[in-house]
Amino acid sequence: MDEEIQFYLDELAESMGKALAHVNVEMSRIRAGKASPAMLDSLRVDYYGTPTPISQIANISAPDARSLLIKPWEKNMVSEVAKAIKNSDLGLNPVSDADGVRLNIPSMTEERRRELVKQAKNESEAGKVRVRGIRKDVNESLRKLLKEGASEDAVKSAEEKVQKTTDTYIAEVDKVFNKKESEIMTI
Repeated sequence: MDEEIQFYLDELAESMGKALAHVNVEMSRIRAGKASPAMLDSLRVDYYGTPTPISQIANISAPDARSLLIKPWEKNMVSEVAKAIKNSDLGLNPVSDADGVRLNIPSMTEERRRELVKQAKNESEAGKVRVRGIRKDVNESLRKLLKEGASEDAVKSAEEKVQKTTDTYIAEVDKVFNKKESEIMTI
């Protein structure tokens, strides 16, 4: 029974780690006023009829804090990249030339910053809900072990470890949110 309890505790840490990683990915997609190649991670470009992640067909760099430079490896893809950016929900206007596409990132208004903080808060809350859901599932599995004959002390100890792990991951999610919030609100 002890190895089953340990299995659930290991699964807990792995699942909560994935939930935290997901929150980090979602936060990186939220624009914070500075140009970041990660802003384009979800963008798909029509590459010979196949929607392809932009990072697989072009080099993306941030030459300064207010612009991104996208250089497709094939020159004929410049227009496709520009079209994909125009049709996306990024709200950016691409400027094309022979070599690539330049995106100028406008500075954000106070209202837009508040909207982005709200969006980041929603992502962090969703992450916390995922972490708590994982805790609930593991605790239910531990209670089933108790019914199957595991010692009550071992299950109680495991439940305490589950709660400590949950608290740790929720604090990490809060840390990620606080960092993103200060990044967004910094002008």
